[in-house]
Amino acid sequence: MNDSSNNVTTRREFLKNTSRLAAVTSVAGATIAVEAGREALGAEKGLPNVHPGHSDTVQVVLIGCGGRGTGAAENALQTPGPMKLVAMVDVFEDKLNRSYDSLQEHHADKMDVPQERRFIGFDGYKKAMDFLKPGDIAIFTTPLAFRWVHFTYAIEKKLNVFMEKPLISDGPSARRMLKLAEESVAKNLKVGVGLMSRHSRHMQALHERIQNGEIGDLILLRGYRMHGPAASAFSTKWPGSPGELLWQIRRFHSFLWASGGCYSDFYIHHIDHLCWMKNALPVTAQALGGRHQKQTPDGTPYVDQNFDTYSVEYTFDDGTKMIMDGRCVDGCTPIYKSFAHGTKGMAIVANTNDCDPPSRTFKGQKAQKANMIWESKAPPGEANPYQNEWNDLMDAIRNDKPYNEAKRGVEISTVTSLGRMAAHTGQEMSYDEMLNCPHEMAPGVDKFTMDSPPPVKANAEGKYPVPMPGVVKDREYPA
Repeated sequence: MNDSSNNVTTRREFLKNTSRLAAVTSVAGATIAVEAGREALGAEKGLPNVHPGHSDTVQVVLIGCGGRGTGAAENALQTPGPMKLVAMVDVFEDKLNRSYDSLQEHHADKMDVPQERRFIGFDGYKKAMDFLKPGDIAIFTTPLAFRWVHFTYAIEKKLNVFMEKPLISDGPSARRMLKLAEESVAKNLKVGVGLMSRHSRHMQALHERIQNGEIGDLILLRGYRMHGPAASAFSTKWPGSPGELLWQIRRFHSFLWASGGCYSDFYIHHIDHLCWMKNALPVTAQALGGRHQKQTPDGTPYVDQNFDTYSVEYTFDDGTKMIMDGRCVDGCTPIYKSFAHGTKGMAIVANTNDCDPPSRTFKGQKAQKANMIWESKAPPGEANPYQNEWNDLMDAIRNDKPYNEAKRGVEISTVTSLGRMAAHTGQEMSYDEMLNCPHEMAPGVDKFTMDSPPPVKANAEGKYPVPMPGVVKDREYPA
């Protein structure tokens, strides 16, 4: 556990450090000559030379043009077959422009986004999706509060979807999204969710070995993400511009309504792949958490809603435990990996970061070389789980295979929110209590305009409401 890395790898950094796809790309075990194009694939497999609904060229729109959105669009444009990005949306013109310039530099031949299809504002998602035909793809990488709004419209337009995690941060949004997931399945829409661990070929191989009993029955799962303050999770006072709502969106990790805070946004990957190894969702959680660093090193007060330390104990129906520990504090021991323990041995699930390889299994409970049973290796061309998830999604779209990750994405987002809420309230809580909690953090988000007030407002000192464990027990922060 102590031979870990403190490197925080983002989607963009992973892509920069992974060699770009060459002319031959491996998709779901089949090697496809990219430059040969879709015609060669159709001839080889006897498939129609179209994807369901219209011409072979799949059109894509990007809604949310930050780093995640740009990375997702780049993955999309690197999949085999004809693809065009045809519209982009954000509430910040500078983010849209940076994203456009980056994508244009690397994928000019697949960019068709004239100025009139670069939309600024909360209503831009409709304008972008209106340009698409049924069977095209909408990418949702805005703060999570907008997921149900955008997903609703995509289903109405019969569009396939890729949406970033987490999908929800509160009970009302979870229940809404579960219903939408059902609707999307009924309409045979293909939906990908940015939980890339499930598309790591290393973890897929480990999952199979665990299911086959290589380390016995699972009795304990452990995830750790401990490093210094990251992203926009810790904020100082709103400077007065842009508007307070837009500032909160730009600093979305600082606000529970926008991201689920650092717990949901940072720790969901470990929670997801550990639940996957168990093939189950926890039924309860109890937790500890607190704020040790209340100000910047120069003494400026933090005003956001996050704790800087979390320790959550989840319990599965059979009594198995899962521990998720998170810390965003400089100067402490860095640990960023995950483990699974069974009755006959143990496994390193994520060797570093969210899902970095290799995965390994061991006899007994010590991760020592002498005890190692197996070490993972990815098939050639399939080392990048971010690209794999897009290749898998596009394979399903072009070949009309069942593919919908929406329900599982909502469930894992709810499990993550359960742990966060248990820490923020100081109460042991059940999954069902989290799912049915009536507190909606961003009511009316579908009606937001550039001038709307934010869902949470600062007090006279510029500070936002924070969790009060043991005092506020039925919601995560005072009203």
